[in-house]
Amino acid sequence: MQALKAVDVSMAYSKGALKREVLKDFSLEIEQGSFTALMGPSGSGKSTFLHLAAGLLVPDKGEIFVGGENVAAMSDSQASRFRRRHVGVVFQAYNLIESLTVAENIALPAKLDHQKVSCERVDSLLSAFALSGRGNDRPDELSGGERQRVAVARALYMKPSLLLADEPTGNLDAKSARSLSDVFKGLNSRENTAILLVTHDPVVAAVADKVCFLSEGRIVSSHNTEHDAKRVSELYLEAFGQ
Repeated sequence: MQALKAVDVSMAYSKGALKREVLKDFSLEIEQGSFTALMGPSGSGKSTFLHLAAGLLVPDKGEIFVGGENVAAMSDSQASRFRRRHVGVVFQAYNLIESLTVAENIALPAKLDHQKVSCERVDSLLSAFALSGRGNDRPDELSGGERQRVAVARALYMKPSLLLADEPTGNLDAKSARSLSDVFKGLNSRENTAILLVTHDPVVAAVADKVCFLSEGRIVSSHNTEHDAKRVSELYLEAFGQ
């Protein structure tokens, strides 16, 4: 089963009379339970595609199916509801609400969807992300790595079939980045959650099973990572020469 399928997606940004095409007939398929990293130079369209897949943007052309549903054809309210229930999204910025506790931040998707909060689910996520005993803390009491783990736990509260992560380790030190990468891998193996992760870091990309290289709005090549950061670095150099 396909967790995500993009078909001939194009997207351009306009500023005055200037128009810049970010994605050009972009196509990608991700199977349920797979772990894929997306790499490419800055401005190649990586983050734009993640926003499109999450239903946060609407493409100029093309279709994007998540779990068989065309998110590109949804209204804003439909996309928002679908995202809360079926897609987890993690950004480089933690986007935690400082006035809420850790537990309240994790359970926020249920509140927004007018569902009863499951304390059991919150406790399970706190334990899975090495945050046991921190549920009543505020975000400003946490380290950067802990704050990002809370953001990931929140994205997983509703048990999404697809997790989209945009440079989730970008603000972390090397040790915290590796720890979070291992969390993603464990999640992928344990819960069969499909993951699409945007990163510039070959070490992080190597945790994924496959890496796709994006240039000028299109996938230019895809490879098995063999979970080898050196291999990913060499493949990146072959693709972009930098």
